[in-house]
Formats: sequence, structure tokens, C-alpha cells
Amino acid sequence: MDSFKFQNGEVLNDVKVEYMTYGTPKYGENGVINNAILYCSGSLGSFAGVNKILPLTFSKCPFDSDKYFFISLTALGSSGSCSPSQTGLKNKFPKYNMLDVVNFQKQFLAEKFGINHVLGLIGNSMGGFVGLTQAIEYPDFQDFIITGVSSYKVAGHDFILSRFVDEIIESDPDYAKGELTYSLIRTLRIACLAEFNFGLSKEALRAKTNDELSFEFEEFGNEMIETDIYDLKYCNAASMNFNVEDDLDKITSKVLIISCKQDPHFPPELDGIPMSEMIEDSELIVMDSELGHLCFNEIENISFELQEFMRNFDDS
Repeated sequence: MDSFKFQNGEVLNDVKVEYMTYGTPKYGENGVINNAILYCSGSLGSFAGVNKILPLTFSKCPFDSDKYFFISLTALGSSGSCSPSQTGLKNKFPKYNMLDVVNFQKQFLAEKFGINHVLGLIGNSMGGFVGLTQAIEYPDFQDFIITGVSSYKVAGHDFILSRFVDEIIESDPDYAKGELTYSLIRTLRIACLAEFNFGLSKEALRAKTNDELSFEFEEFGNEMIETDIYDLKYCNAASMNFNVEDDLDKITSKVLIISCKQDPHFPPELDGIPMSEMIEDSELIVMDSELGHLCFNEIENISFELQEFMRNFDDS
């Protein structure tokens, strides 16, 4: 896009947007696509996160690609789109929040496709923050949102985890230099390892031997050093103080909340269930999956429930 203006007033020019589409676009009388579903990945996820719902896009499945047109963006702040790493601005990149992420994708949809209304939005983890923010700030922009393993606020143990990651990164004096050093790579690895315990369920981790856990712990750390430490720091800061609890009554879209009983980040009793009680037109599905916070990797297990929800938007 030619430019993008952040909530704090800063403007970046010639901003990159990484995206993919698939499915079947259908057009209204105005010649604009009217069956678009926007997919929003979790923290620092790319456009490829939409592949999580791929098993449900075949004929007669809930997200039948003959009925819907999917657009998946690499979000503002994530490598591949406009971000600290992609722009080279590192720690001089503008601070952003969830509304910036929403506005970035809205502007892109309008400029690239002429779309000013989507059928719906599916948001996984932090993508759920984006979905809720969009539904609150722009209630007429979508007919529905599906928020998966997410919440209406970052609080309690999840807030402390975010603070801990922030503390680890800021403790390295090399962070302020804005250039990658050996020390920063080591710091990045430690910061990412703090997250390891919050993916799979406690049951799944307990089923592994200590040798298996040690190996997977090391592998996770080694893989995560491919992440940019500045992308991580900015994304962590953007989500750390997320809280829309007082604004949930502004949502007029139909909402489907997907929680997982074994989710270490957002357990249903603290997040999904109270959120469903605060959003008027909402439904709740509680998955049973030892994948925990990663349960979207087997989302086909709730195919029937998703099919029932999507019947509300099936005009075929």
C-alpha cells in the first residue's frame, strides 16, 4: 500500500502486505466480492495459518471453498508484511495495537479488492483479539466472527508471561542498539522458550518422558531463533495490555467462541465461558483436545458444530 497511518499518528510509506487467497469469489450487484472470509493467524503467524482450516474447505464441509472466498494476511507487525524486521526499522518501528492491525487489513481489503464488508472473520489466538477489536470498532463490517482459543483480555498468568518475555528482551542492553548480535540471538531463544510450556496441554506434556521433553524443548528453542526479536517484542507489547471487556456489548455480529478444555493460555472457565455470557449473540464450543492451545490443528473434530453455525450464512 502507498502508506499506512498508525493510531499514534506515525505514517509509513510503501508498506508491504503479504497475503494469499483461495476459494470461489462471488460478486454482488456492485461488482464487489460479497462472500469473503478473513482469516487472522495467532502471534507472528503468517498468511499460511489459514491452512489450519484446510480440512474443512472441501465440498459440503463447513468452509466449503465452492461457497466462500478466503483471504489470509500476514498481519501488521509480522515478518513478511510491514514489520520491524521487514522494514529494517527494528526498534524504531512505530508502536502498534490491535486497532492498528485491524485498520491495516481493512485498508488493504478496500484498496486491493474494493471490499468494505466481509461475510466473516476467523481468528486464532491473537487473531481472536483482532476479530473482537474489529467487531467492536466496526460492527457493520462483518456478519460473523469466529474466535478460537482466545479471550477478551490478557490477564492473570497470561499477562505475567507477556511481562516475563518483555523483561527478558529488555534486560539485554544490545536490544537498544537496533542491530542483531550474538547476545540478542541468545536472548531471543530464552524469551521464546518461556512460551514452550503454554502450547500443548499439561496432559500431553506429562505423557512424554523427560528425555523427550528435553529434546523438544531444545528443538523449539533452535527453531524459534528464526523469529526476529524486534517483531517478537512489538507483537508481545501490542497484545500484553489487550482488554475489551467493557466494550463487548458493542458487538452486533454473530459470534462463535471456540475454547479448549486443556488450553494453558485461555482455559474456558476463565475466558471462553465468561466471554460467551457477555456477548449477546454468541455461541460457545468447548473442544476436548490434548493439543491444548494448538487445538486448531485438529479443528475438523468439531466439524458438525461448525457446519451448524455456518448454516446461518449459507445462501446456496
